Amino acid sequence: MRIRVTTWSLEQTSPADLRPAAPASGDVTITRAGIPSPEFSRFLYTAVGGDIMWTDRLGMTYAEWEEVLSRPGSETWVAYENGTPAGYAEIEAQEEGSVEIVYFGLIPAFRGRGIGGHLLSYAVARAWDLAERRPGLAPTKRVWLHTCSKDGPHAMDNYLRRGFTLFDTTVEEEPPTVTPGPWPGSHP
Repeated sequence: MRIRVTTWSLEQTSPADLRPAAPASGDVTITRAGIPSPEFSRFLYTAVGGDIMWTDRLGMTYAEWEEVLSRPGSETWVAYENGTPAGYAEIEAQEEGSVEIVYFGLIPAFRGRGIGGHLLSYAVARAWDLAERRPGLAPTKRVWLHTCSKDGPHAMDNYLRRGFTLFDTTVEEEPPTVTPGPWPGSHP
């Protein structure tokens, strides 16, 4: 049996496109993970993506994680609530001033609390000013991402409310996959 997956690609072509969300309430901070850490990034990847079928990085070796995280223009921004990781955004510079939001999401227990819009707004702003922190990179001309029908039910709406516009849609059939989560008994 195969599952039908729709993938939507979205973009912003000017910093003026960003429509920031209100800051999250409570003690929410967003910090760049300044030292590439495969262990921490893999934790974030499985904690956020375990229930929404993120599997493309599960087979990566430690060295492959190191290589991805150490690329020039690769940054991981982590949202914390009261000191606890709540979610993350991974951005990566590409050719000709393009920056991709490669991964974005929240750990299930932190969804629905206003953190996602705030984190996405912050990550998009960091994608737009990436060249200011990374000498040698071309100034950002485009920020883009993709989401799919396997992602959370509010993902697309969050992207559209932040000012992204759709530029491509694809539909593919995929085999069902086993994910690392959710952890039995964890937050729904």
